[in-house]
Amino acid sequence: MENGEMETSSVAREAKSAMRRIAPYIRRTPVESAPALSSSRSGEERGAVFLKLENTQLSGSFKIRGAFNTMLSLSESDRRGGIVAASTGNHGAAVAMAGKTLECPVTVCAPGGTAQGKIDLMRSLGAEVVLEGEDCVVAETAGRHLADRRGATYLSPYNDLRVVAGQATLGLELDEQIDELETVFVSLGGGGLAAGVGAAIKAARPSARLVACSAERSAVMHHSLEAGRILDLDSMPTLSDGTAGGVEAGSITFELCRDLVDQTVLVSEEEIAESMRWVMATHHTLVEGAAGVAVAGLRKIGGTLGSGSAVVVLCGANVGLGTLRNVLSS
Repeated sequence: MENGEMETSSVAREAKSAMRRIAPYIRRTPVESAPALSSSRSGEERGAVFLKLENTQLSGSFKIRGAFNTMLSLSESDRRGGIVAASTGNHGAAVAMAGKTLECPVTVCAPGGTAQGKIDLMRSLGAEVVLEGEDCVVAETAGRHLADRRGATYLSPYNDLRVVAGQATLGLELDEQIDELETVFVSLGGGGLAAGVGAAIKAARPSARLVACSAERSAVMHHSLEAGRILDLDSMPTLSDGTAGGVEAGSITFELCRDLVDQTVLVSEEEIAESMRWVMATHHTLVEGAAGVAVAGLRKIGGTLGSGSAVVVLCGANVGLGTLRNVLSS
């Protein structure tokens, strides 16, 4: 068995342990039928489409799953020694909330361009926030160094099997919630969500397809998968700040995504904004740009879907008020 296959099976196996571990601390988020997405642009009917409302998860995103699984896997003494994370917001908020619940100190290294609302949220949950560089990879490197200096535990946003196994619990829920599930659409940043959900779903349903969707303005993992290696690329500002930035060198999620992702899709800022507005107007639920990316991905390639069910993971709801006003008024 190749290394990538071994890691994939490890994630699928560990996901069940992670579910038992984190169940008392998270929400089992619902799925909702999206009949308007079940018709192609030509009006031809296809399989049922659902939305996984992970935007209603504690801390406002799926990240709480990986945060709790990793922290609960640590010894009590390690937790007391503190946690250091690196994040543009969602991972940091999740680690901060888990730290508050488990009574351990949390420091988050965030890139300088992180939305102020997300910084305020992390601080309100008790985290110390340190601004480092202008890109996620720079912040991640700074976070690892800070953890080493303090003797604390570094909690990666994606480059940790415990984190990926935590995100995989979302896939376990989908397997139980949707019959004849054929295609899963997820947003793609560092790859933790895609790797986790993909490993869990494909362990239960080997024929299921995973479609990973990226914002055109920041698509490092997308282009890395095309190139067959992790690339060092610049990222531009995007509505999908939750998926923005680079990918850490040697990240385990690269091989996992390479083995698990069946198709990648790039979407524009206009497509993201339109999809955010569509979800909020049609399903009356708040979503951030990263969730809009996955919806835009389905709307872009939906005509290729088969007769089985499809689901779009609405991964988060942490959108700043200024950004929300711009999206709604455009």
